[in-house]
This record gives sequence, structure tokens and C-alpha cells, in this order.
Amino acid sequence: MLLTADDRAMRDGRDGEATAAAMDLLIRYGEGLGAERLCSVRNVAGTSTQPTPAKEIIAREGGWKKAYSVINLDCDDDIEIPRMRVPTCQLQHGFSADALEITPYNPHLVELQAEAEAFASDRGINILATCTPYQVGNLPVRGEHIAWMESSAVVYANSVIGAKSNCEGTASTGAAGLTGRIPHWGNHLDENRKGTHLVRSDVRIDSFLDWGLLGYFAGDVVQEERPVLTGNLALPTQADLKHLGAALATSGGVEIFHMPGVTPEAPTVAEAFGRARVPDAVVYGEADRRLAYETLNNQGQSDDVDFILLGCPHASLDQLGEIARLLDGKKLNPGTELWVMTPRALRSVADRNGYSEAIERAGGRLLTDSCPAMSRTAPRGTRVFATDSAKQAHYLPAILGIEAWFGTLEDCVDAAVTGKWRGELR
Repeated sequence: MLLTADDRAMRDGRDGEATAAAMDLLIRYGEGLGAERLCSVRNVAGTSTQPTPAKEIIAREGGWKKAYSVINLDCDDDIEIPRMRVPTCQLQHGFSADALEITPYNPHLVELQAEAEAFASDRGINILATCTPYQVGNLPVRGEHIAWMESSAVVYANSVIGAKSNCEGTASTGAAGLTGRIPHWGNHLDENRKGTHLVRSDVRIDSFLDWGLLGYFAGDVVQEERPVLTGNLALPTQADLKHLGAALATSGGVEIFHMPGVTPEAPTVAEAFGRARVPDAVVYGEADRRLAYETLNNQGQSDDVDFILLGCPHASLDQLGEIARLLDGKKLNPGTELWVMTPRALRSVADRNGYSEAIERAGGRLLTDSCPAMSRTAPRGTRVFATDSAKQAHYLPAILGIEAWFGTLEDCVDAAVTGKWRGELR
């Protein structure tokens, strides 16, 4: 790899052992990827505070600096960890203390996470604790090179914002925070950001549910490639784009999509594909819509619903307001729990607007920092859950061994109130 003088100085120890270890990791990583050089980043979103059994053992034996060294830098040496060189944030992790009386999450893990948070924040890592950092202040600019984890955040950053990131990991983001560097490959190269597949919807896409179904279909079609979405599409909201991207990254491995006239790098279909020939369209029709819906609902048998999950990716303020409106004057079924996930920063605004009170007055819970998939936690005794998230309907049955139903927000609120799943494709 071609290294700048600054790269070599960091590698050779100018900025301390931890930065040298970080550079060593990034050089090995870049060479393995075939990257010609590193690029500068000034925005890193990773994870260093999520408690795991391995992390606990390392921390107990050598402290949190040792845990960061081993897990975030792939280094076994006993070294001090300095402050991050560039702005860095912590993504979603386990539930925090405010969920202890609500979720069956292990209190010991809450203690470990609090210790890890204190260590991380002392080193300049902002504890945003959300899968949607762009909703709470971490908003990169178009064309900016960044280093982010979390599939739904990366696809949003690349596609909707026009920033440039691959879907990074714990170690690469841990090293990027200390160096401000990441291998220059993949989505950092303009030629790798052009569309590869044209997907045309002959179905009208104008609801939250339909954006998720279209994403789930298109992700399965293109896998890790780059779809250009056209057809009978309404102008999407921020929540729609968030939901679409999460579904694309769930059924496939999509890290960037284009929507001509909506996303910043695709003013037209032709520009979305660059110099390449525009391919024949893969058509998304009513039969494909129904198949996507039935696929997401093929893990539900019983219509007795124990648990409703909303807010994946974490709910926006507008979504919280809509949930509060639908629950107004209603009460949850005694045998059914409702959890709504949101960033903690938005929880405080929801409190001021009365949304939190409305949700909790109905019997629901507004939770922050995590989600059932990340924390592997659901209400005790859960057998059947329902959600408006294609991502959670896809993953949570395998993670927790429970049944799943997928539908609209209205379907989910109805199930929370009646305890029965009555959703159907309309």
C-alpha cells in the first residue's frame, strides 16, 4: 500500500502504541482487500461498549484498555488507549439501567456496559447508542469519507446522504477512530457506487409497508450489488428511506441504492449507471409484492400475539408521534407487551411532546439504546411477536426462536390492543 508520511509516522509509533497498533491493523486490512492506499475519515461510528462474555473476561483480567486493544485493535499488547483522533460515536448496544424494570436483560450486563461507556466516553467516544446516528446529530455531508458499522446506517449514509462508507466492523472502526484512516476501496471509489441493476416497480409504492416490501424484494434480487429503483414510486419520507434501506440490507447485502430524482448521486437513471449501459429492468409486480409479504409472514402460526416491536431502525420523532396518536384512548391487551425503540436523544423530545406519556398510558414501553435483536431479549414467555419492520421479522425468529408476523403500524397497534394478529395485505 502507498502510505503518506503521516501514515508511516503513526505506524512507527509517533502517536503512541495504540495508534501504531491501529495503523498496523488498517494496513493489513487494506492489503487483504487490495486497497492501494488509505483515505482520511473524520466521522467514525462503531461499537466498543456492547458487553460480551469474551469482553468481560478480558476486561476483568486486564481492564477496559485491554478489552479495547484485543477486540477493537486486534492487539494483545498491554497498551494505553488515548482519545480518538477524529469524531467517533458508539452505535446501539445493550439495554441500559432505564430498562431494568421493563426488560429481562441481565443486570450484570448493564453494569459492565456502564463501565465500558465510562471508559469510552473518557476517550472521546460519543455514546449515541442508536442504529440511526444520523437522526441524533451525526450527519455527514455528501461526498465525505466515513467509517461506519451497522448495515441500515451504512446504506442510509451512502444512498440518502451521499457519504462514502463500506459496512465496517468492530476492529476497523476501532482503528479508524484512533487514526482518522480507513482503506480506500469499495464504496469509497466513485466507480463502485454506480448502479448495477434496474428495478422497476409496477406497484404503487406509497406506504411504509410497501417501501419495506420493495426493499425486501430488491435486496434478494441484487444481493450485494447496487439497485436503481424506479417506477410507480411516491416521494418517500425519511422514515420510508430508512425502512427501505434496512430491508435491502436484510434480504441482500446492499450498501448503496439509487432512486433517480430522490437520492443525491442519481439525478437521472442514466447518471445512476454512469458510463455503463442501462440494463433491462427487473419488474416488481403485484405477485412479487404478495410473495415478499408471505415470505415475511411464513414464520407465524398462532394468531395469539405476546409481543409487539416497533422502531427498527430506531423510530424517528414523527413515527413516535404517529404511534402515540394510534394508541390514544386505547389500552393494551393484558397478555401483550409493546416495546417502541428510539434513540435516547429523541426520547427526551418525545417526553416533552407528550408522546412518551401517551404510549405508556396505553401500556406500552418506550425504550432506548438497543433492540431485542441486539440484546437478544424479549418479554419473558414470548412465543409470537409482530412488527412493522422487515428487518426484525427476518432476524428475530432465528435469534430468539419465536414466531413472527409482519404488517402495517395499524396492524401492529391492533394486535397490541386485541392480542390477536389480524393483519392482511391490502
